[in-house]
Amino acid sequence: MYFAVSCYDKDDSLALRMATREAHLAFVAKNRSQFILVGPLLSDDEQMIGSHLIIEANDRTALDNLLASDPYSEAKLFAKTTVKAMKIAFSTEL
Repeated sequence: MYFAVSCYDKDDSLALRMATREAHLAFVAKNRSQFILVGPLLSDDEQMIGSHLIIEANDRTALDNLLASDPYSEAKLFAKTTVKAMKIAFSTEL
């Protein structure tokens, strides 16, 4: 099952994001088989303000467990996270 996950940073948290970014990227690399797409959300002036992820997981519980162990989540970076199950109808390689 695929999930679209949008995570929105707390206000004024760019320093926290940057301090935990390498650990987050290492976590994604370690779990790369589940991460279909990963990237920062950007403000109009191109500052990182969140994350968008497409993740494959067996179910919502497995997804929640994976997300909880992400260094960004452990650092309490996010003010809000939205999760929607999805189907991939079309995809191209980037």
